[in-house]
Amino acid sequence: MERWLEEALDGIASQPVCGYYAGQTPASEPTALAAIALAQHGRSSCAHAALDYLRDAQNSDGSVGVRREETQPAWPTALAILAWKLAPDLRYESCARRGENWLLAARGKTMARTSDLGHDTTLVGWPWAAGTHSWIEPTAFAVLALKAIGQSHHPRTREAVRLLVDRQISGGGCNYGNTTCLGQTLLPHIQPTGIALTALAGEADDAGNITASLKWLSESISEMTPTTSLCWALIGLRAHALQLDQSLPWLQTVYQRVRNTDRSPYKTALILLAAANTTSLTSYHDFEKVTSP
Repeated sequence: MERWLEEALDGIASQPVCGYYAGQTPASEPTALAAIALAQHGRSSCAHAALDYLRDAQNSDGSVGVRREETQPAWPTALAILAWKLAPDLRYESCARRGENWLLAARGKTMARTSDLGHDTTLVGWPWAAGTHSWIEPTAFAVLALKAIGQSHHPRTREAVRLLVDRQISGGGCNYGNTTCLGQTLLPHIQPTGIALTALAGEADDAGNITASLKWLSESISEMTPTTSLCWALIGLRAHALQLDQSLPWLQTVYQRVRNTDRSPYKTALILLAAANTTSLTSYHDFEKVTSP
């Protein structure tokens, strides 16, 4: 293993309960990603503190808030499920099942179709906050979690996959979740495209939306791409068996950048996930080919 990767792993292993930046109050998303990264690099035994944090942050209804002290919004529930499912034993299985029950009950708000918006506003996914519309990233995280717990064919998963495909922009890529607005085609963004493509691994691509987004994504990144966007792009590409020759050198460059600036454990965990030899967030799912979304 590259020396810089060992250094990054040692840093996360020494403090897996972490915030978005060094010394910041711990939060559920970076802590879950740290646990997943440690598991993907063979250090599951170092992740128990992170998994315990997520367990202690779980609410009575099964949801996991953004921090242990902040019970809402609860979109990190899906990431907590992914982390718990990678535990080397079954001690967190009940946490994952309670999270699953909450996830299946949570719904984004739908709206009647309108020519002002290009996407299908009647499809149900997951919102950032309760009572709001479904958006790309929380929906993609939920799809990943449901696939991880054997719910690939659940009606909620299938509808969410349709939503993610529907939200791809005609020229490839996606953003927070709109395609056109008031007749204007919106620009795609790298990070949500990578997250959506990770969730769409193994899905049928009859309309070519996924292929177009993979092409756009692979042509839109470089070592100058912001760290989290680059990491999610590489994770999304690798989920579809696309590995860029420059991936590891780019990740080394951005790791050095993080180490020399904000020392963010959140970014470091994502770098480790993007550098994993496995298909990372999709490596433990049953991604059999399914019918067209």
